[in-house]
Amino acid sequence: MQTRTLGSTGPVVSALGLGAMGMTAGAYGPADRAESIATVHAALDAGVTLIDTSDHYGTGHNEMLVAEALRGRDRDDYLLSVKFGAMVGPGGVFLGQDNRPAAVKDRLAHSLTRLGVDHVDVYRPARLDPEVPIEDTIGAIKEMVDAGYVRHVGLSEVGAETIRRAHAVHPIADLQIEYSLVSRAVEAEVLPVLRELGIGMTAYGVLSRGLISGHWNPDAVRPGDHRAMLPRFSGDNGRHNLALVEAVRRIADGRGCTVAQLAIAWVAAQGPDIVPLAGARTRERLSEALPALDVRLTAEDLAAIEAAVPAGSARGDRYPAAMMASVGVGN
Repeated sequence: MQTRTLGSTGPVVSALGLGAMGMTAGAYGPADRAESIATVHAALDAGVTLIDTSDHYGTGHNEMLVAEALRGRDRDDYLLSVKFGAMVGPGGVFLGQDNRPAAVKDRLAHSLTRLGVDHVDVYRPARLDPEVPIEDTIGAIKEMVDAGYVRHVGLSEVGAETIRRAHAVHPIADLQIEYSLVSRAVEAEVLPVLRELGIGMTAYGVLSRGLISGHWNPDAVRPGDHRAMLPRFSGDNGRHNLALVEAVRRIADGRGCTVAQLAIAWVAAQGPDIVPLAGARTRERLSEALPALDVRLTAEDLAAIEAAVPAGSARGDRYPAAMMASVGVGN
């Protein structure tokens, strides 16, 4: 397994991480617990060391699933990236973000218990809390670093100004943010600031929640799959975006790889400071994602991809309007 370093102060991790969100029900419809655990095992066996979860995925069940999958593994063989602060009510209703210093420590205690570990490798607020200065939140995480419960501090879905303010309190290892062929807003301001400050990026949504995986079929949406409510997947937007996928497919066919592999390879090719997260829920999807690390894109390949899917060519926001208000950058 190839490795990359999260920024100038972060840990060395596998060049491809595993995002666990979809492994519990509530995001993409029903989930198969046994298959999810088998997928984590397969990822670890393949050399994947970075596993990303959050305390609000499945209202805590995702962390418990990850804990079950990691049971018996050497703690030095994997790194846990954990988001916190998103509040969810019964029925999955989003209630906002709580990044108060006391909440930081409370949520961390619950995560450590559910995960069955004595420390988290990277701890990060899931979103910005407009009521709490980022300095206060990062200061509380710093206290947990000093106490040995957290190894590194991360951020998620925040803009350039917030990154600077947070980094002034404690070195930030990485920013977790959506980045893909069809989500490139980070390139204008955020990515340059990350590189100026020596902060890495863990890129989620590299397949745009399956939209550019080459497998998406809008007629196969299952009950509970929130993608049915995302602007990029619906109506004319969805049809337009799937036409972009077909343009990518022609390039992938010429390279002898799948659409998903080409899309992941494109993200990885944007710099050695970027670690793509594969949100694989099954061993089949994981097996497809792993070879993407061996797809070496030439300048000609990158130019062809840019011509097929220029920045800003996707239609529709990546979240509904209410959720877009909570992220630090746009599409």
